[in-house]
Amino acid sequence: MGEQRDRLLAGEWYLLDDDLREGLRDCWRLVDRFNAAAADDDAERRSILEKLLGGIGEDVVVMPTFRCSHGRHIRLGDRVFINHDALFMDDGLITVGDDVRIGPRCQLVTALHPVEDHERRRDGWERAEPITIGANSWLGAGVVVCPGVTI
Repeated sequence: MGEQRDRLLAGEWYLLDDDLREGLRDCWRLVDRFNAAAADDDAERRSILEKLLGGIGEDVVVMPTFRCSHGRHIRLGDRVFINHDALFMDDGLITVGDDVRIGPRCQLVTALHPVEDHERRRDGWERAEPITIGANSWLGAGVVVCPGVTI
């Protein structure tokens, strides 16, 4: 792992470097395959999610289209349902507990950018704070969950 990936994982300010870019591209290739799978090919979608995500429980349903940044920073519990057009910007860890339902077009966004320091913002610095969605939660259509939030 490179210095910037170490900084990302530690929740520190980091810059996108070649190592992180390649990891993003690897994720996006899998996401493209997931979203292109045939409507009735549940086994293929499950296989892709097992490669893409950091953890996936039993009886999980993720509807296409699904988008994420890294994939490996997402942990889904048992019996999770994620509806169409979800965006998980998983620069930081996203943990979804058992029996969670996430409505269409929900966004879970862990990325933060400097708001006061114009130089750092212009240079592309960012950092992430984790999101945790506890068991038995329900996020209705279009919900946006911001960095550092626990539900």
